[in-house]
Amino acid sequence: MAQVAIKKPYHVDLADLMRTYETNYAKLNALLPNQPSVGEVRCYQAAYLTYQVQVVEVTKYTTLVDICQSDDVPVFPLPTMSVRLYHDARVAEVTSCEHLKRVDARYDYPNDKMLQQDEKVQLNRFLGDWLSFCLKLGISRTPLNI
Repeated sequence: MAQVAIKKPYHVDLADLMRTYETNYAKLNALLPNQPSVGEVRCYQAAYLTYQVQVVEVTKYTTLVDICQSDDVPVFPLPTMSVRLYHDARVAEVTSCEHLKRVDARYDYPNDKMLQQDEKVQLNRFLGDWLSFCLKLGISRTPLNI
């Protein structure tokens, strides 16, 4: 008699996600000005690709930035994403992305948008990889008007 594999439900690894948030906070702070103000833009060129980080909102405990790729014809387009930095907790999290107005901790699968169960984790890891890329290979440029 064949055994039926029982699939375990997906659970968010909170400790791992918090580590990702903490490292993203440190990396993003290295790319932002010391005292960011609304409307301030930092532009980076890395490997022939140009990226912009724009400060959208600054409050006492948080800063919201939008990150986008500003190339005319991107070969590997970076999704436009909003990232909130929580200064009291020293973490940064992707709060929305080009295709998601709000990023949930987990999604049922399958779903109408075909999002992965761990979409939030993947987006925040992607942000970390992108920030490392800019820190390692990036050159600060004059902001572009996009």
